[in-house]
Amino acid sequence: MPRHKLFSMAAMCISAPLLFGCGRTDSATQNNQAVERHNAEHLLNFYNWADYVAPDTIASFEKLTGIKVHASYFDSMETLESRMLTGNSGFDVVVTSGPYFQRQIRSGAYLLLDTKKLPNLANLDPAAMARAAAYDPGNTHGVVYTWGTYGIGYNEKMVREALPAVPFDSWGLIFDPVFAVKLSKCGINVLDSPAGVTRLVLKYLGKNPNSPSQRDLADVEGLLLRVRPYIRNIDSTLDTEAMVNGDICIALAYNDSMAVARRRAREANKGVQIGFVIPKEGSLLWYDILAIPRDAPHVDNAHLFLNYLMNPQVIANITNYAGIANGNAAATVLLDQTTVADTIIYPTPEQRQRLFLQLEDSPEQMRAITRIWQKFKTAQ
Repeated sequence: MPRHKLFSMAAMCISAPLLFGCGRTDSATQNNQAVERHNAEHLLNFYNWADYVAPDTIASFEKLTGIKVHASYFDSMETLESRMLTGNSGFDVVVTSGPYFQRQIRSGAYLLLDTKKLPNLANLDPAAMARAAAYDPGNTHGVVYTWGTYGIGYNEKMVREALPAVPFDSWGLIFDPVFAVKLSKCGINVLDSPAGVTRLVLKYLGKNPNSPSQRDLADVEGLLLRVRPYIRNIDSTLDTEAMVNGDICIALAYNDSMAVARRRAREANKGVQIGFVIPKEGSLLWYDILAIPRDAPHVDNAHLFLNYLMNPQVIANITNYAGIANGNAAATVLLDQTTVADTIIYPTPEQRQRLFLQLEDSPEQMRAITRIWQKFKTAQ
């Protein structure tokens, strides 16, 4: 509460205690309670991936609105989903992803958006929103924040030394034991993303990635177990630094992670060249989506924050810094030209034709994939 307000209240209590009902003893208590209410109302709890905003994103929002942002971070969509489906998360805004979002909406995890409080919705790319509507019909529960792909990130020198004459254009670099055994010496990392990686294996095998048969899933299990001895890490958090430091030479990775790894390698100036490829067999297109949990304690603040993140300059700054494509058409003219031309961040039209969406798994598929992944991680 502003200082002059506190002084004026104190003055009123002194001059007219009966009229205002605030004796000297209760005044401090009432003032403290008012301050606590003010602080509680001016909060926002944000649940996000790490390194998923620009350095000034949150500070600028706090300065603009007076709302204090408490940011927490998760390391996988499974972690986020467990919080959303359990309820009472305490978060006001979360970043979720396509097929998980679809399941979470059906479970009642999110509020309907109040579009009257979101004038910046007009800035979003209609094509991106239309594709995201596969998860959220009518885009009634969330707005597209960012998008990207899975692919292969690599240390060019290290991979070329291990495989001198092999083109970097196929999932076989990781999924074919003939290649994986040679790359195991310099280190392979695979994302800890059961549903996503399973689909990529299905695509590599020429199967339908979104409606596999039991036989198809058995083939996935067999392939993963054959290459498991050559996989150094199954982790979604360490591939960026591990690639920069030379602890791994190749990774099944998100494109934005490899964009960050490349930037940090260039900043280190040690001659490390990091590349990224969308394999010829095709890859997943992902959308990350901003949503408000059904039990959000600060719903109005949540809408303010969503609208702020849809400001073209705000999201352009995030893309320029973090190397993540955004779903805001009005922000395109504000992007650095090097960002727009960077095919790691914005794939070419030809590459985009090879991308497909991950749709929601049936309960039976979920159980099968969970079982396969557990065997893969434990090498059993």
